[in-house]
Amino acid sequence: MLGHSDKRNYYRMMVNAQVQLMINDPESGRVINAICRDLSSTGMSLEIDEPLEMGILLYIKMESSNPSFPPLSAHAKVMRCAQEQEDCYQLGVQIIELN
Repeated sequence: MLGHSDKRNYYRMMVNAQVQLMINDPESGRVINAICRDLSSTGMSLEIDEPLEMGILLYIKMESSNPSFPPLSAHAKVMRCAQEQEDCYQLGVQIIELN
C-alpha cells in the first residue's frame, strides 16, 4: 500500500512563510495567522495554533519577499487537520482557485 506522500501527483516545494487565513464566512470575519510549510500546484501544508474542521473554505494570502513575484492569494478547502503538539496543528488544504 502506498503511503500518503507516495500518492502525490505534484512535487512539493518546501516553504517557511507567513500566511493569513480568512475563513470564508462573512459573519465570522476571522483571520488566522499560519505558517506555510510546503506548497504544490494543488495544495499546501499549513501550521496553525488551533484546529479547523475538514471541509471549511478559506481564503489564503501569502506575501512575497521578492518584488518580482506577486503575493499568492487563493481559495482553498481544509482536507485534513492533525494535532502535532499542544497548540500546534497541521492543515492539509486543497487549492480550489488561484486569484
